[in-house]
Amino acid sequence: MASQEVYYVPDGSKWPIIATLALFTSFLGGAVWFNGGDIGKFILLIGLAAVTYMFYGWFKDVIKESLAGKYSKQVDVSFRMGMGWFILSEVMFFAAFFGALYYAREFSIPWLSGEGQGGHNGTHEFLWPAFQAAWPMNVMPDPSRYTQYTNVIPAFGIPALNTALLLSSGVTVTLAHWALQKNNRKSLCTWLAATVLLGIIFVGFQAYEYVHAHQALDLTLKGGIYGSTFYMLTGFHGFHVTMGALMLAVILYRSVKGHFSKKDHFAFEAVAWYWHFVDVVWLGLFIFVYWI
Repeated sequence: MASQEVYYVPDGSKWPIIATLALFTSFLGGAVWFNGGDIGKFILLIGLAAVTYMFYGWFKDVIKESLAGKYSKQVDVSFRMGMGWFILSEVMFFAAFFGALYYAREFSIPWLSGEGQGGHNGTHEFLWPAFQAAWPMNVMPDPSRYTQYTNVIPAFGIPALNTALLLSSGVTVTLAHWALQKNNRKSLCTWLAATVLLGIIFVGFQAYEYVHAHQALDLTLKGGIYGSTFYMLTGFHGFHVTMGALMLAVILYRSVKGHFSKKDHFAFEAVAWYWHFVDVVWLGLFIFVYWI
């Protein structure tokens, strides 16, 4: 039985095992599909449908518990600590990819071109004597397998526009928070809707950029280390923006339904923290992937 003396302990839940099976099915389907098995796409769709069902059901239960007043102050503190640790894990996630980009540009490429001969005496002569240090790489080891790409995506185009969109969304979500603290429900919903819209526009522009880069510029994952790091960093960030916009849409729906008060609105705060984190990551991407 669920109990609430000092700390709310819920009844046993089916959602963790459903989440495990759904994610395993999704990963299995993706692996089969990417390795040439057509049945993999159907397995992947089943897995993603199960993930969607899990999120809907689990969040529905948590929202019901929250509205029923079952969460004490200690539970609220636990939620905040949990969200803090989650965002820290996301920081480490992106730090690994930024680290890969930094290592490739600042160490691997210079070493392959013969720099640092004192510590890497003649290494480039054995590994790749024809290599030329440049970013992006203008010499490929096997032209039949890799696409040569000698230009970078310009920063002051769609990336700059997307930067303005995300920074603006950071302002609108903050204005929504202020409105909630003042019990101004109309302004809360208006600014939240603006934030969701800005996130959707951002994803739309990034999708357009991907299509243009792939079709017009021939930038693919076979484009060497530049293509790999470009799609890896911007792709994962785009996924996070999509998830953040979805979470904000749920918060908007709850706000319209009259949920949250100026003293009890951690769900809103958690999503706002996540959104600000996504903004900061994009600034790093804009500077180190597009600009420098």
